[in-house]
Amino acid sequence: MLEIEVISDVVCPWCFIGKRRLEAALARYAEVHPAAETPRVLWKPFQLNPGLPESGMDRAEYVTRKFGAQGPAFYAGVAAVGKSLGIEFAFDRIARQPNTVAAHSLIALAHDHGRQDEIVEALFRAYFLDGADLTRSEVLSGIVFAAGLPLDAVTACLADPQARRRVEQENAWAQAIGVTGVPFFVINRRFAGSGAQEPEFLLQALDRAAEAAPAGAES
Repeated sequence: MLEIEVISDVVCPWCFIGKRRLEAALARYAEVHPAAETPRVLWKPFQLNPGLPESGMDRAEYVTRKFGAQGPAFYAGVAAVGKSLGIEFAFDRIARQPNTVAAHSLIALAHDHGRQDEIVEALFRAYFLDGADLTRSEVLSGIVFAAGLPLDAVTACLADPQARRRVEQENAWAQAIGVTGVPFFVINRRFAGSGAQEPEFLLQALDRAAEAAPAGAES
């Protein structure tokens, strides 16, 4: 079975776009290879702003610091790409720019429950479409509980310092392999692609990985 590790951050709009393009590539892969197993997708953390406090910072101030006067033009361009993929970005609804370590710890928890895709999707939608404040534990809990995680496990995860340390360790691994921007796709730990690649590129990468896999490795 092919394994795709998607290194991303929940506050990266290009990561949301990358998710849609990956979904399109996987749908095409299933059409081209109807007998092949569906590739396994694993979501890995990357913190674009690890230095932010847990309370985050004012979103408008963050955008000004990062992009200056170019902020509106940058996000208008992202919104146009998103709209072409059915994502209605609502950047004006976002009031806080969060530190994402807590959100990533919940994505890791979701792996244990077999619901990573649902949780990643829910966090993207909550932040980019609804402007949810991901600095607040009760908001995070509500999002992931509605998406299928048990509330007791969520509460324990958010209170567990070790869960956050694991996120920091995974983030360090991403940096160690040369990741400087996200999304970043790693297929079978051999083929990599940076950026919100078009479905055609991802499909070609999947095909190359399948061809390079040892006999029987996809079964």
